[in-house]
Amino acid sequence: MQQPTFDALLVLSFGGPEKPDDVIPFLENVLRGRNVPRERMLEVAEHYYHFGGKSPINDQNRELIAALTEELAQHQIDLPIYWGNRNWHPLLADTMQKMHDDGHRRVLVFVTSIFSSYSGCRQYREDIQKAQAQLGLEEMAFAKIRTFYNHPEFIATMADRVRDAIAELPTEGVDQRKVLFTAHSIPNGMAENCAYEKQLQESSRLIAKAVGVEDWALVYQSRSGPPQQPWLEPDVCDAIQEIADQKSASQLVIVPVGFVSDHMEVIYDLDDEAAKLAAELNLPMARAKTAGVHPTFVRMIRQLVEERLGLTTEKPAIGEYGPSHDVCPVDCCRYEPRRPGPPQPTSQN
Repeated sequence: MQQPTFDALLVLSFGGPEKPDDVIPFLENVLRGRNVPRERMLEVAEHYYHFGGKSPINDQNRELIAALTEELAQHQIDLPIYWGNRNWHPLLADTMQKMHDDGHRRVLVFVTSIFSSYSGCRQYREDIQKAQAQLGLEEMAFAKIRTFYNHPEFIATMADRVRDAIAELPTEGVDQRKVLFTAHSIPNGMAENCAYEKQLQESSRLIAKAVGVEDWALVYQSRSGPPQQPWLEPDVCDAIQEIADQKSASQLVIVPVGFVSDHMEVIYDLDDEAAKLAAELNLPMARAKTAGVHPTFVRMIRQLVEERLGLTTEKPAIGEYGPSHDVCPVDCCRYEPRRPGPPQPTSQN
């Protein structure tokens, strides 16, 4: 077997509070340097308090790491797994120091974010670089695993999740079923310099094709910026309302394709807000699970690790665009937030 070129694997995630006292400090970490009103932060805090002040994301990362540890061991891949978060404990810098103290110098990084954008890719790489500089760990090398939005195992995982959701719905009205793929909205300015929308459209198309779904759409959720700043639309709840108004579907399947796990923005925005709205509108709705620890998804991560270890020359990808790059271009997903100015007059042509 070829000698691996990396000596550890870092699972890098967003993080989340684990008790009520964590909520405000966590959100202050998330929003530091961003133009988000404090009232909006307190509004989001209530989402966490609604569920006891604990986000599911950390427990779900622990489950994923346990499943991945077993998967690597079964395939004789000796790569210790570490876990660090951007916004809450275990914090990235603490984990990086631990890895250095344990003697690791070449680290492979799996980010729990699927699609290319500043917040979903580049910012994580910047976080690593900042922590390296602060800790004086420049001799360590970190390499992010490629984006997997069109990996056949990811598509197969999500197709399974969609089929399971469909099975929850009444059999009558099947001919008027609508599938809404949803992802975190981002500012239009961020979307302009990344492949976020294109990748989401492609993943949704491939999943729908795998399931045999023809009536589907991509929508967004969880926007957090000031009202005057344009973000990707339509919002999932606006889409549900429009479907009801137009009577264009009699049942809905909501698929959080943009999320790796069922964390707070999934369970609040979809299982609470969207589900309540659908119930009020008498639209039967089922919400597909995220990839989570689906065995096919865990197998995909192991395959991506094998690629970077040089244990295989295959780079599976389906659809129109081929496999994503291993090393991001210099300007990949660059984003410099612009403060929204006053409304501009529109021309009347």
